[in-house]
Amino acid sequence: MPPLTADRRSPSAPMPGAPSKFSLRMKIAGRRAVAFSTALCRRKPPRFGVLATLVIGSSLAYGVAVGGHTIAVIDAVAQPLGFSINRIDVEGNRETSEIDVLQTLWATGSQSLLSLDPTAARAALEKLPWIERASVAKIFPDRVRITVLEHRPFALWQRDGSFTVVDREGREIMPFTPGRFSMLPVIVGEGAADTAAMLLDEMEATPELRARVKAYIRVGDRRWDLRLDDGVTIRLPEDGPVEALEEVARIDRESGLLSRDIEAVDMRLEDRMVVKLTPAAVERRETELEEREKALKRARKAKPV
Repeated sequence: MPPLTADRRSPSAPMPGAPSKFSLRMKIAGRRAVAFSTALCRRKPPRFGVLATLVIGSSLAYGVAVGGHTIAVIDAVAQPLGFSINRIDVEGNRETSEIDVLQTLWATGSQSLLSLDPTAARAALEKLPWIERASVAKIFPDRVRITVLEHRPFALWQRDGSFTVVDREGREIMPFTPGRFSMLPVIVGEGAADTAAMLLDEMEATPELRARVKAYIRVGDRRWDLRLDDGVTIRLPEDGPVEALEEVARIDRESGLLSRDIEAVDMRLEDRMVVKLTPAAVERRETELEEREKALKRARKAKPV
């Protein structure tokens, strides 16, 4: 009986862990591409047109990629062929500096058009605070055009004691620091950022009130309170808030309601307006009523029998 041995394999069978013929061919192709690119580096760029150069460069880049090499090697192939990134045009940016855009592009690691991935570059740019959308276009042989669409600041959203700049849709842009955005309307509370645009647009019907609003306060994510610049609060109903505001504006024009010593105007009831006086006004009113009552008593005593 023959002694026990390891698995007997045919001479052509690969050993466990050995690379396949396909893998070996791909690695050989990659090595050849690198060698060819090294030779090209020692020569002047070819003179046959951009299209032919692009085809050869793309083929070399494919061979390098298949061989498992890095972006740096692809750039080493592309740069001698004239595909280095030499010009970057940035359009549409106002709040985002060109330096931030360029640093984000270079952070992808690409130095040539052949290795630049526009999709990856776009995704990286859209992570910047102000950029809503971006497009990255490769213009051969050596130019990149970047176009961005930025968020438009709409309001300052106060939540948990901090302020954030948001756009019309309520998307957060960046934390607020005192400065150029101080004149934006202030909205307060959960749900305020998502729903403020509709109310602010509709308040164009009462510009005299809109100019006096210091803060728009969302209550229970159902309705709004308006805090005026003199401290008066207008409590709006859940349904028909703009109609209620128009009524307040009408009464204020006729009688100067909001210039009186009041604390709040409550419009939540359909059939009436409820006005709340300030504590000082309540005290004065009570004093006046007491004085009036005393005067009536004195008048009754002084009246002859």
